[in-house]
Amino acid sequence: MCENYTLTDRKMEQIHDYMIASHRLRLRGEASDLVAMGLRGFAPFEVEPEGEALLTVDTACEDMPAEYDILTEFDFEEGQARCSFGRNADSWVLRIASATQPAHIFTYDRHTKSVRTNGGAVGCNPSFMRFGLWFVFNIATVQHMAAAVHSSVIVKDGCAVMFLGESGTGKSTHTRLWRETIAGATLLNDDSPFVSVEDGRAMVYGSPWSGKTPCYKAESYPLLAVVRLSQAPHNRIRPLKGVQAIGALLPSLPPAFAFDAELEEHTLATLSAVLRGAKVYHLECLPNGEAARLSCETVFGDAD
Repeated sequence: MCENYTLTDRKMEQIHDYMIASHRLRLRGEASDLVAMGLRGFAPFEVEPEGEALLTVDTACEDMPAEYDILTEFDFEEGQARCSFGRNADSWVLRIASATQPAHIFTYDRHTKSVRTNGGAVGCNPSFMRFGLWFVFNIATVQHMAAAVHSSVIVKDGCAVMFLGESGTGKSTHTRLWRETIAGATLLNDDSPFVSVEDGRAMVYGSPWSGKTPCYKAESYPLLAVVRLSQAPHNRIRPLKGVQAIGALLPSLPPAFAFDAELEEHTLATLSAVLRGAKVYHLECLPNGEAARLSCETVFGDAD
C-alpha cells in the first residue's frame, strides 16, 4: 500500500523524498535527511514530498521483527560489517551488524510495501543506512521491472553501455579509458546504476550509489549494450546470445535475491525483458585505449 502525502503533512513530521530510477523513495523521521547525514550522493535525487511513493521507510522504529528464517549471510566490506538476509510470513528482513556499531535492521512488509528500520533510533550509521536503503529499494523496484546492476556505465550519443565484471576486473579502468580515448563519452555511474524496463524498452538510470567514484547523476538513457569484461593478454570481443547472455548479466544483479523464490522470479523476469532489447558482448581485454576503441567500434560502429 502506497502512502500519499501533501506538503501540509511535511510540516507535521520530517519527510524527505528521493526520485530514483523514476520511482519515489520516501523517508520519515529524524534520519530522513540523508544529505544532512553526509550522504551527499542523494542530493541530486531529492524532490519535494508529494503524491504517492513506491517505498516509504520509517527511520526511527524501535520494535523490530521477532523471528525470521535466514536465507543467506554475507560481508559488507565498506561498513566492516556482517549482513544476514531472511524472511518470515510477512516480511523480508536485512540485518547489518558489526563489532563496534549497533545492528541496523530493515524490515520490508510484504503487505504494505513499506519498510521499518531502527537506524535512527540506535544512532544512524550513514554507511549502514546507505546500504540498507539500496537493499530494500531494490526489493521494491524489482517488483516493478527495475533493478540495480553492479556495473560502470558510459553514455555516448545519447545511449548507455553497461560494463560488467567481478570486482577487480577493471570496469572503472575501462570506462576511464573510454573517457580518455572516445570523444563524447561520459560516465553515468561507476557502481550501481538501475536498469528499468519501460514500455518494452530498457533504460539505464544514474543513482545515489556509485561506489568509490562520486558520480551521482539524476539522468537516464536507453540501454544500447551490455559488455562483460575479463582480463586477458589480448583484446578480443564477441557477441553473446541466449544462455550465455543471461549468464553474463545475472551475476551483476542483487545476489541475495537468488535465495528467495519470489524475488528470484522478479529478478529473472526483469533480466529477460532487458535482454530482449539489448546487445550483449564478452570483452577479453588489456587495460589500454585499444580495448576501449575495440568495444566502442563494436557497439557503436565507430570510435569517433
